[in-house]
Amino acid sequence: MKNNPLTVRQITRIALMSALIAVCAWINIPLTVPFTLQLLGVFLALRLLGGRDGTLCIALYILLGAVGLPVFANFSAGISALIGPTGGYILGFLLMGVLYWLLEKHLTKRLYLELTLLFGLVICYAFGTLWFSIVMNARGKSIGFFSGLGICVFPFILPDLAKLVVSGLLAAQLQKALRLGSAGR
Repeated sequence: MKNNPLTVRQITRIALMSALIAVCAWINIPLTVPFTLQLLGVFLALRLLGGRDGTLCIALYILLGAVGLPVFANFSAGISALIGPTGGYILGFLLMGVLYWLLEKHLTKRLYLELTLLFGLVICYAFGTLWFSIVMNARGKSIGFFSGLGICVFPFILPDLAKLVVSGLLAAQLQKALRLGSAGR
């Protein structure tokens, strides 16, 4: 695999999509179980930018939060947000991006890319829940993996699946409007 340097256009798109993820993280939908649109931004980044640039976008978003910019949900920031109970889900976004990057060139049908995003979400859930359980146990609160799923995953499955579908619809329209190709090139 050759190492292609990023163009100014790609760097700009990566930065803009990182900003979009941050804005989506700040949007809080106050339902019975409140949720943000952060994952919608992650899905859009991967769909519009492709695996490599989408993963770089997610990494930039995480780096911005790690250095103290309030880009995470509820305007939180810093290493403490990443090593806290829900930080594993944020880091799980990066795992989702890497999976998409690794598989997108081998999967030519759109259905397979959709399934890759869905499987990436499952990996994000698993990693984030394991992280949550470890952090909570370290804090003296005995929460097993399956209890963590009940707290952190099950209430969000339907909203997250809706974000997956909406991101597909939005990406298709944005690609047409901006004349991006299937991977934002």
